[in-house]
Amino acid sequence: MSHLNRRGFLASGVALSASLVFPAVGFAQTPPAPPPSGPFKLDPLAYAFNALEPHIDAKTMELHHDRHHAAAVNGLNAALKDHGQVASMRLETILVRLPDLPEEIRTAVRNNAGSHANHSMFWQVMGPNGGAPSAELTAAIDRDFGGMDKFKDQFNAAGGRLFGSGWVFVTVDSDGKLALVSRPNQDTPLMDGRRVLMGNDVWEHAYYLNYQNRRPDYLKAWWNTINWAKVSERYTAGSNGTLGI
Repeated sequence: MSHLNRRGFLASGVALSASLVFPAVGFAQTPPAPPPSGPFKLDPLAYAFNALEPHIDAKTMELHHDRHHAAAVNGLNAALKDHGQVASMRLETILVRLPDLPEEIRTAVRNNAGSHANHSMFWQVMGPNGGAPSAELTAAIDRDFGGMDKFKDQFNAAGGRLFGSGWVFVTVDSDGKLALVSRPNQDTPLMDGRRVLMGNDVWEHAYYLNYQNRRPDYLKAWWNTINWAKVSERYTAGSNGTLGI
């Protein structure tokens, strides 16, 4: 290759490199698109991201709330943007009436509305000052599970048995009876008209940064984050038929 040709080749290489690099820099500086507007909103956490440490780390909480839950809310609003009648319904009503929704949005609504409901409950039942369950809730746990230790063991076992991603829930009926159920993906007992007292997210995004593949360790540690005062309030509401999400 001649000196001139070699110089030209190198110059063209520099120009090509610049064309590859500089647009990427411009793209990185472009602000993200605003989320779809709609009736459903992501409430802020009632406590700091690091409030549940060392059991759940701050980075996991931030990503879980600000990215995963936010994506579900945005996805739900996007799915409903041309379906005003559905968008005007309460979240629990949408979940119960999933079979009646237009087929073209049913899967997106199922996944995103389920996720929004599940996570909204999840943030409520956790907190930095756990306390103890009320006398009424303690009596129900003793009656329906054989005591707190057996309750935790059964709950953790259900979480460990879930294949892939999903949730473990405790439901409460209008008689105050408790039951343990699990659901895959972002499904929820609300889809069956049942009310959720509490539940734990066993998707990997809920624990992987701190626990990697050790789901049983996460399930055991999670009990240290329970806000029993809030769960007791939910039990009272569930027993008198006023419990929402």
